[in-house]
Amino acid sequence: MTTLLICVCGGLGASLRYLIDTAIKARWGGPFPLSTLVINLSAGFFAGLVADLFSQSLMGPQIHLLLATGLLGGFSTFSTAINEVVVMLRVQARPMAICYFLACLILPIATGVLGYLLGGLL
Repeated sequence: MTTLLICVCGGLGASLRYLIDTAIKARWGGPFPLSTLVINLSAGFFAGLVADLFSQSLMGPQIHLLLATGLLGGFSTFSTAINEVVVMLRVQARPMAICYFLACLILPIATGVLGYLLGGLL
């Protein structure tokens, strides 16, 4: 049953990602893939928060799996970010591709740490 619930939560996360991606792209006209970065930063933050709540025993292991593996796993999208880097490289937008790649590696970890630290304040 847990596996099925994780799959459902993953579908919800992917649906939420689609809605946020579509909303940001409708307002953002620049070549920088802002929507994917915002989604991955949000996922990192909430993953850190969930990790902290779990580490404080404020969340059981099943809820932790549903949120961290299911919802946030379906919500975050590192593979899309890497594809966007490849597209930027193909159109010779090398400086933007390098900056975006580094941002995709470093910033989600930083927001994860921030979420974890802020969770400790709850």
